[in-house]
Amino acid sequence: MRLADQIIIADDHPLFRQALMLTLETVPELTGTQWLEADTVVALEALLEHSADADMLVLDLQIPGAHGFSTLVHVRSHFPDLPVVVVSAHEEDENIRRAMQAGACGFIPKSSDPELLREAMVAVLEGQVWVPDPKVLEQSGDDDIVARLSSLTPQQHRILMMFADGMLNKQIAIDLSVSEATVKAHATAIFKKLNVRNRTQAVIAVGQLDLAQFQAE
Repeated sequence: MRLADQIIIADDHPLFRQALMLTLETVPELTGTQWLEADTVVALEALLEHSADADMLVLDLQIPGAHGFSTLVHVRSHFPDLPVVVVSAHEEDENIRRAMQAGACGFIPKSSDPELLREAMVAVLEGQVWVPDPKVLEQSGDDDIVARLSSLTPQQHRILMMFADGMLNKQIAIDLSVSEATVKAHATAIFKKLNVRNRTQAVIAVGQLDLAQFQAE
């Protein structure tokens, strides 16, 4: 019995995407599965608009356009029925815990051997939660920023990420084909939802979702 008709792989390294697909194609339960690929957050958003009924998203936290766990939070809040498995080279316990806290169904280190990768993917597709060490999930954490970020609309999330990239209102307006007044209106709504006063505080709030390794550097 095939476990998935469509699986999206969001990673900016084509060699990794290819290796992942070749590995998973050896799983009998995934024979005939259609693989969809995205190498940026923008490409992923475009895919999700037309493939929201995919069976799984395999997500690299450092895909271009993402800021730490922000893309994971956004996807889980707007596509709650889409299971997300994080596959990352940042295997610190804190990153695993926060990914699961943000709604991931599994966290697979990129250093995993092919057999472990296959085992983990099948487990998640069967409805289980998979992490390298379940004890990691026993640690507590503050999910307030996750809840606040989840309340943003897709357009508000997109603009917030542009704020984090240092783009000016005028640049954002041109990129999104809207007026500066519209960008400012979205900004006001974003600040209210994040409980901040200005753009700087909003960017700092997003920074709380950075990968643990970056916070330590």
